[in-house]
Amino acid sequence: MKAELIERVLPRIEQLLKECRLCGHRCGIDRYSNAAGFCSTASPDRFHVRYSSHTLHFGEEPILVGQGGSGTVFFTHCNLRCVFCQNYQISQLGLGDDVHYTGLARIFLELQADGAENINLVTPTHYIYPILLGLLDAYRNGLSVPLVYNTNGYDSVELLALLDGIVDVYLPDMKYMDEALARKYSSGKDYPEAAKNAIKEMHRQVGAVHEVRGVATRGVIIRHLILPENIAGSYDFLLWLKQEEMLTLRSAS
Repeated sequence: MKAELIERVLPRIEQLLKECRLCGHRCGIDRYSNAAGFCSTASPDRFHVRYSSHTLHFGEEPILVGQGGSGTVFFTHCNLRCVFCQNYQISQLGLGDDVHYTGLARIFLELQADGAENINLVTPTHYIYPILLGLLDAYRNGLSVPLVYNTNGYDSVELLALLDGIVDVYLPDMKYMDEALARKYSSGKDYPEAAKNAIKEMHRQVGAVHEVRGVATRGVIIRHLILPENIAGSYDFLLWLKQEEMLTLRSAS
């Protein structure tokens, strides 16, 4: 089923790459020419990704860890420039290794074989085309665990709509409710509006969290980092969640 969905959307993903509209920046660059937009994504071609590591992650959100750990793949580069980023070497310096999508498929299958509760794609938006090719290969060869889309929330609704039925669990950030502060601390123009629209699309697709034996198999898990001096707009964020009927609170461990 998922393999069929991926085959169906790949041509439309390719169209988004020709004038890149994958995230909130909507740079409009031609990714076929390997031009690097705001995210600075650089790889040999659109069939490769650059990633820093893959692991059974036991420090992820508890609802994703379970007994086997979250099968996490950390992709390099990012479409934001957060001054507080804890993965600066990965997100901004681009440290990592290039791998063809067939190699990525093998990583997914190895994580599943090692007992991963899910495949957790960390910062996947700018690499979505080769990731989908890797997933297509992996699904054809037995990948069956839930897919987690782990993102900073700065995704285009146009892209997310194409992932309907492919992603099982969305794990977005909601970093700011004030556009000026989003620009100042993360260089994210129109971030609040982009993230709100993205999260609403995610929720439309998968709804509230569904668990099996304490592990999420479907739904949206929204992360909100509380920053000093109300930079994140936490109260307004909670009011917005209530207004959108998405308010189910869980504290981080």
